[in-house]
Amino acid sequence: MSSNPASAHASGSSPHIVDLRNDYPTLDPDTDYPPLELPSLRGQVSAQEWQARVDCACAYRLVHHFDMHDLIYNHISVRIPGTEEYLLNPFGMTYDEITASSLIKVDINGKVLFSPDFPAGLGYKFNPAGYVIHSAIHAARPEVAAIVHTHSLAGMAVSALDKGLLPMTQTAMRFDKVAYHDYEGVVLGLEEQERLLANMGDCEAMILRNHGLLTVGRSVGEAFNNMYRLERSCRSQLMAMACNDKIVIPPQDIIEKTNHMYRPGTRRPYGVLEWPAMRRMADRIDPSYKN
Repeated sequence: MSSNPASAHASGSSPHIVDLRNDYPTLDPDTDYPPLELPSLRGQVSAQEWQARVDCACAYRLVHHFDMHDLIYNHISVRIPGTEEYLLNPFGMTYDEITASSLIKVDINGKVLFSPDFPAGLGYKFNPAGYVIHSAIHAARPEVAAIVHTHSLAGMAVSALDKGLLPMTQTAMRFDKVAYHDYEGVVLGLEEQERLLANMGDCEAMILRNHGLLTVGRSVGEAFNNMYRLERSCRSQLMAMACNDKIVIPPQDIIEKTNHMYRPGTRRPYGVLEWPAMRRMADRIDPSYKN
């Protein structure tokens, strides 16, 4: 894998992609499509990396469970504590089959540091768009431990609305600021990273116009919680808009008061209370994510 996997495909002003085929494996799978059985990395990596892997795999399973997934697409990344290395999903696996040992480890420059030994004919790599988006945020915001990006139906719909997300519910008011990034096409050019970061600023939630949703967090639990809340805010807004009635927006001072009560500085950080329950839920559904 080249150090800048998307750099050969998009220049600063050209809208044309030269060739993406080198970024995807040539598939020749066993046509019986047996389940992937990858050897466990437990005990072969640091305790910090293993914990990051388990939490990251759990987040993938939960995004699938709550129907925020999009087949094999989108990405959740988790930084390995104390490093500039992070974990990404193999492009070709569905979220409900991601495990701790199946995640690919890359550095900020896109160099693959570890990739599972996939069966012959399934040489999965990471999604180039995932590298462009996630590497930019991880490099610019060292406090970010995890990033969740989705193409949910509700998220895509709200991303195409002129007014974006409305502070019409308590859940939506939980977000102090929501960033917006205008659509520039499939995110494959490294030159877009600067604009994406400028639009995001210090926000923990961003709506990618005509595209989808993105959240970050200082822990996996916080990033997942932010996405769960953002997704439900989008779903409830669309349901209300479908009723063809006037939407009631509370006064600005009430919105600010509500947001203040939800800020991590006012109460506990998100994910601290919720994540243990989410892990238990994932264990009840299918504990294989910990393999």
